[in-house]
Amino acid sequence: MDPVRLSVLDRSRTREGHTHPEALRDTVRLARELERLGYHRVWVSEHHGVPGVAGSAPTVLAAAVAGATRTIRVGTGGVMLPNHRPLVVAEQFGVLESLFPGRIDMGLGRSVGFTDGVRRALGRDKGDAEDFEGQLAELLGWFRGTSPTGVHARPAEGLTVPPFVLAMGEGAGIAARAGLPMVIGDLMNREKMRRGIDHYRDRFRPSVWAPEPYVVVSGTIAVAGTPEEARRLLIPEAWSMAHSRTRGTFPPLPPAERVEALTMTGKERDFYESGLTGHIAGTEEQVAHELETLLKETGAQEVLVTTSTYDREALLDSYRRLASITSG
Repeated sequence: MDPVRLSVLDRSRTREGHTHPEALRDTVRLARELERLGYHRVWVSEHHGVPGVAGSAPTVLAAAVAGATRTIRVGTGGVMLPNHRPLVVAEQFGVLESLFPGRIDMGLGRSVGFTDGVRRALGRDKGDAEDFEGQLAELLGWFRGTSPTGVHARPAEGLTVPPFVLAMGEGAGIAARAGLPMVIGDLMNREKMRRGIDHYRDRFRPSVWAPEPYVVVSGTIAVAGTPEEARRLLIPEAWSMAHSRTRGTFPPLPPAERVEALTMTGKERDFYESGLTGHIAGTEEQVAHELETLLKETGAQEVLVTTSTYDREALLDSYRRLASITSG
């Protein structure tokens, strides 16, 4: 297939029998390998109070990743803007860009906490996400030096840190009106994803941040020597999602063989089987064909891979195989 810009979001997923610190160090190690393989960027995520995710402070983790690498772009996928004051976010990214000039991305989302308890702990509620567009404008204003407060964000003001909007729900329209690149991920519902991309492109307003639309499609991609091996990479995350849907907690990733030995309820089985579908998985040849189709359907300029699994060696092998089929 034709070469394509390829990036990775690593969620620092915890694994059964392994600690949260290990998960964070795994992310840093993976970033070094992704740089060696020629990936364009590596992003980290923000989750609070989730047993299965260690990444609670994305700008701190991004600094560790950037410090351990030399050339790959580093960013967030994303900082959940409603959880923070825009000034503080601007200052954090200003520091990152100052320390690692020309390598930092600012991916921004509008989610607020994972549960009511987490939202209370953050001093936020679901309604705070409704003003995401205003929060985004305020954040960008700190970089441009246009805050009506008369305050100046140091060292952010005057720096250029590329912003991206994580498009969920109304996110496509917000990204279009702000004139920002958009990250959209819904491989399970391709038609809905295409509608979001069309909406974004139709309404895009050029800005100082982006002269034209820029679309990043994200999702799970698993590549292995056989279709069965690729499918096994999907099993831990599919079960973890089924567990969260039926029991209300998002657990660490279990080994695939333990999941395969489980006796599931009908409801658990339905969620689990659903979690195994809608992804791009298979051999190099199969994945190349599916990726080519996806890129033709969406016209996306970049693919952000979000795969999580228990077996980190198998995950790295998947990234190696993926790099080999998309590098031309």
